[in-house]
Amino acid sequence: MTRAAAALALALLLSGCAALEGARDEPAKDSAGAAAPARAAYRLEVIAPDALKALLGEYLDLARFQNAPDTEAIDASELTRLTAAAPAQARALLETEGYFAAQVQAVRRVDDDGVPVVEIRVEPGPRSVVERVDFAVEGELKTLAEQPGSEAAALLASLRRGWPLQPGEAFRQPAWSSAKTATLARARAEGYPAASWKDTEARVDAERHQVALAVTLDSAALYHLGALRIEGLERYDESAVRRLATFSAGQPYSEKLLLDYQERIVKLGLFDSATVELDADLSDPAAAAAAPVRVRVHELTLQQATVGVGVSANTGPRVTLEHRHRRPFGLNWVATNKFEIGSTLKSWTGELISHPLDDLYRNLVAGHAERLSTGDEVRTAWTGRIGRTQDSQRIERTYFLELTHARVDNPAGRTRSEAVTANYHWIYRDLDSILLPTDGYTLSLQSAIGRSRNSTLDNGPFGRGYGRLTLYRPLGSAWYGSLRLEAGQIFAADRVGVPDTLMFRAGGDDSVRGYAYRTLGPLVDGEVSSGRMLFTGSAEIARPVSASMPSLWWAAFVDAGNAANRWNALTPAWGYGLGLRWRSPVGPLRVDLAYGEEVKRVRMHLSVGIAF
Repeated sequence: MTRAAAALALALLLSGCAALEGARDEPAKDSAGAAAPARAAYRLEVIAPDALKALLGEYLDLARFQNAPDTEAIDASELTRLTAAAPAQARALLETEGYFAAQVQAVRRVDDDGVPVVEIRVEPGPRSVVERVDFAVEGELKTLAEQPGSEAAALLASLRRGWPLQPGEAFRQPAWSSAKTATLARARAEGYPAASWKDTEARVDAERHQVALAVTLDSAALYHLGALRIEGLERYDESAVRRLATFSAGQPYSEKLLLDYQERIVKLGLFDSATVELDADLSDPAAAAAAPVRVRVHELTLQQATVGVGVSANTGPRVTLEHRHRRPFGLNWVATNKFEIGSTLKSWTGELISHPLDDLYRNLVAGHAERLSTGDEVRTAWTGRIGRTQDSQRIERTYFLELTHARVDNPAGRTRSEAVTANYHWIYRDLDSILLPTDGYTLSLQSAIGRSRNSTLDNGPFGRGYGRLTLYRPLGSAWYGSLRLEAGQIFAADRVGVPDTLMFRAGGDDSVRGYAYRTLGPLVDGEVSSGRMLFTGSAEIARPVSASMPSLWWAAFVDAGNAANRWNALTPAWGYGLGLRWRSPVGPLRVDLAYGEEVKRVRMHLSVGIAF
């Protein structure tokens, strides 16, 4: 009986192989010498518009098994079954793209080489469009929105207005799913973290090729923020974290509030990571009245030393040593000392800044000393300042008193000058990304008023103003543009001398490319000197080198500008060229080749990061 059963099974297997047109005469043998299942060698052809052809060619079962390995190959009977099922499967796939009246046929034939061919012929018909959207809401959002002018009313109107799949648009299943996901995420981020869809429906009228959408959002309760729970502190004082919070207990929850708070904690420089999240049981409505906010931080070491070797297109090769103590002598301050030794610049920068105080302010004491050689000129200078700084989400402001000394030695002689000034610096940022901006703008303004003393000119009062505007815009088709304008002026009598560090020159990486650092300015006895007026501008377009390397861009740019002692004497120097941009996780690395029209030579410029 056993031998008879084996013989019967073998006969059925061989007859199945023969039923497949074009099958090989001899079936393959497995390692034991027994006949293995016959592989259905066939070809799939989809006759449809290109976009739908790609969809069916990827997701039909016939496409999936066409190039399957031998271990997953189908036999002749399975090929017949899949061919019969293909029209229904294809129509289901087409419906996800909005084609609800598609006609699909599956046709079998054999090509000239005897290989079975399965043709899927598609007539998609018209694509259905969204006819209307009925957006209803339940829960506390509905109750609060009944008060005209309330935040809830504005949110509900915004949710309805911002629904992504609007009437007249093509209906697609991915777009329908994305619209529901995005709208629910927004409701949860704007104070209703327990929100859910009570009902969603897409009613299809296949004859009219229209789809009516109906959604009902259950907002659940409006959550209010409760107490802060801070975890992970060992070295640093808890007040440093608490003072960075711009919200108070009882305030309505907002995801943006917590994300902004998290970003401020990371920027503080005491922690290498931080997470801020709502710590509440979303299934318990009673938790909405005072939902705790959990803050988890991971502290940086108390001290950190960094040694660096690099090269700058402005100041040449250099070695740097930086030391940071995040709580010197047990005080709630951060002390930083940085030394730079290079071929043209030798400098020290020191800063003592407090941990956060009320209203995001921090006290500041800083100093800087340098010896800078440019051309035939050597400048030796130092500054000391004391003040306060505040860094909010978009605005950074600093006000301080500063004492400045500068000595300049060049072939024309030696000049010494000192000044004491009261200063106010203000920076506004509205960018899609601080590190890698592509849309938005930044505006930096500086003002100073003080009195100077000079060894060759008169002593007296003066003022200083400076501004820098940088604009970023996407231009479409993967093109991006940026524009920079920069201007500055010293307000003083002609005979009043002002320290060189407060005056202006142009040229270099973030000024006018194609010229060496600080080589553009008014000529005095044939030598470049610092001017009392400055104007520079830059326009740049860029795009990715290829779709496979989205982080590598090429760029073309034009720069112009100069410094002078009078506006009517300012003649712009032009520079233009090409560059590469690597958009790294720590900011853009820029390599530029620029031609300086006045010096008639090409110069390479290297820079990292964004200058605000």
